[in-house]
Amino acid sequence: MLSPYKSVEKSSEVRISAHDRVYRGLRSRIMVGEIGPGESLTLRGIGREFEVSMTPAREAVQRLVAEGALSMSNSGRVQTPELSNERIEELAALRSLIEVELASRALPRAHIALIDRLQAINGSISDAVSNRDAVGYIRTNLEFHRTLYLRAQAPAMLAMAETVWLQLGPTMRALYTRLRRSEPPQYHRLIISALKAGDEPGLRLAVRSDVTQGLRMLTS
Repeated sequence: MLSPYKSVEKSSEVRISAHDRVYRGLRSRIMVGEIGPGESLTLRGIGREFEVSMTPAREAVQRLVAEGALSMSNSGRVQTPELSNERIEELAALRSLIEVELASRALPRAHIALIDRLQAINGSISDAVSNRDAVGYIRTNLEFHRTLYLRAQAPAMLAMAETVWLQLGPTMRALYTRLRRSEPPQYHRLIISALKAGDEPGLRLAVRSDVTQGLRMLTS
């Protein structure tokens, strides 16, 4: 006979697993711009999408609200945030500070295999641009940056950068639509060139320009 303690423990594990699955799934969708700014979500709809009960759906939403990826009104309405110009500028400044430092720390470990990988990802970005695939573009663009920053071996700093990306995800979708890109970001080529040359000042400038130039268009 199954111990009641074991039963409770197993139930708790299932609930935690369901919550984590919903959290990770929603987090990924928001970060890559699958959900636009100001879009409403319902706990019932989230539960149906992930085939879970209301409890793990609510817990996942509360976690994302705490991270700034979602907002919740007093009435319980959940939606992705519509960022003000001031908030966009603040997040752009954070990207500049954190990601420039991550790139600088990654430079001493930028071996040829990493550079080849970044060039391959940039090719995927070109494909997404050619296909007018906004979500694919944002996903591969973030992959480019994450791949570089992993070499910094600074997990706390990378986690901070990812939280900023999460808050900006829906806005990045709006930015892509506004820019109507026809080619990959020019600064990616400068980042790769600086890595090849071991040029830290050039790398810092290229990363700073890459993570701020587009966002500034939204506030102009």
